[in-house]
Formats: sequence, C-alpha cells, structure tokens
Amino acid sequence: MFDDQSPYRARFEWGEAGVRRLAPGADVVVVVDVLRFTTAVAVAVGRGATVYPARRDDAETAAFAAQIGATLAVRWGTDATAGSYSLSPASLLTIPSGTRLVLPSPNGATLALLAAGDGAVVLAGCLRNAAATAAACRALGETVAVIAAGERWRDAGDATGTLRPAVEDLVGAGAILAALAPSDPSPEAAAAIAAFRAAAPDLGGVLNACASGRELRERGLARDVDLAAALDASSTAAHLVDRAFAAWATASPHPGAARHPSPVRETGRGE
Repeated sequence: MFDDQSPYRARFEWGEAGVRRLAPGADVVVVVDVLRFTTAVAVAVGRGATVYPARRDDAETAAFAAQIGATLAVRWGTDATAGSYSLSPASLLTIPSGTRLVLPSPNGATLALLAAGDGAVVLAGCLRNAAATAAACRALGETVAVIAAGERWRDAGDATGTLRPAVEDLVGAGAILAALAPSDPSPEAAAAIAAFRAAAPDLGGVLNACASGRELRERGLARDVDLAAALDASSTAAHLVDRAFAAWATASPHPGAARHPSPVRETGRGE
C-alpha cells in the first residue's frame, strides 16, 4: 500500500491508525507518548520497576492489578501525593526496584498493546531515553516504525475525540529517529527528525510552551514537563515482554527477525 512506507526501514506515523498500518510490516514498533505515558515508563523502568500498560482505569484493570499482585497507579497523583504512583513521571522518581505497576493510559498504553498484538517488538520511547531506544532498535530489528501517540480533542466541537497531533510526540519521535540515524528514512520520518532538530536547542521551552505542556503546568505538574524534556537522561530502553515493560536486555529475543530477513542496515547515531 502507498501509505505503509514499505520502501523505507525507518518509518513514522500517528496514533492507532498508524499502528495498524505500520506494525504488521515492522520488526520494532516504538510508541512515543512524551506527556506523559512513555516518559513515566522510562522513569519507572530506569529504576528497575516493571510496568504493565492498561488501556483504561476501571474495575477490570483494578482486578488485573490485584490478580498479579501489582500496584495500580492513581489517576492524577503527583510526587507530592504520599505513597501513590501515577502517570506523573515525578511520582515515579523514587519507585523501588522490583515494583510491579499497572499504569493506565488511553493513548500510549493502548498503542503499545495494539502493536504487541501484531507480533512486533514494542519499545516505549521518549526524549529521556531516545538514544537508548535507538540502540535497542538497532539490535532488535531492521525495520522500525515510530508511532507518535498524540492527544485527543476534547472540546464541544469534536464529540468523537479525534487525534490531535501533539508537538511533544513529534519531537520525541524525531529524537529517537535522529539517534537511529537511518540512511534512508521515509519522508514522514525525515520530517520528524527535522522537527526534533529545530526544537533541540530549547527542548524545555518547546515542551513548556506547547498545548500539552501548558495543560500540565496549569494542573500543577510543571515538573513532569521538565522531566520529559531531559534528553537522554536515562540509559535504559523499555521493552514490552509478557505484557509488561521492563529494562531491555541485550539477550532479548528478536521475534520479528524471521519476518524481515532483508539485510538492510542502519548506521550510527546522528546527533
């Protein structure tokens, strides 16, 4: 199909439709939801926690957390909420190693679980772990699809909650693709790389000024925005295995390799 970006090994798209279009032809799918799901995953996994993505914060998810003996993240907690974890990356800065956390997210978690259903390796990528994620991509597969989660329109003029492309996810996806340094990215991937390079001199300013960043600041979550803007603060890639994100290990299997045996290679980092 003309819109599957199949002539290229490094690809970029948006949202659930992007996962459905690109995941079946990719060895590795990187989900990017900078504000805040994949940043929260990066912080937690970097501290040795295991994160179970969940589509919804409902009774079924609570029952799942109880069944596996995991902590269920609260809806809007911050690092100032004693004893609770949430989508707030700040709330996870001291999460103990070995913690099992169920983390609901209607955007990032949904995309990760959807991509996993197509048999690709799934990584949670963001600005904090961009270089680490790119390194994992190079080791785990030849064809990489980076999917920006975006947000949902929530005003009265859009009752369907359609996708709102989000600047922070475009920039985060571009950071991962730039670190991957593909020799021949799709035009869509090249545009994301260009967006990252334009934002790179002032990532904190861009994230704080964009719509999602302003919303979080108004909710008292400015620290989350600052944490999300910290390029390569984490050296850990987050790999989805057995329904949970954990730190990527170099010995991890590559289930997509047999699907795409063509020896097209990506070259080193491009920062």
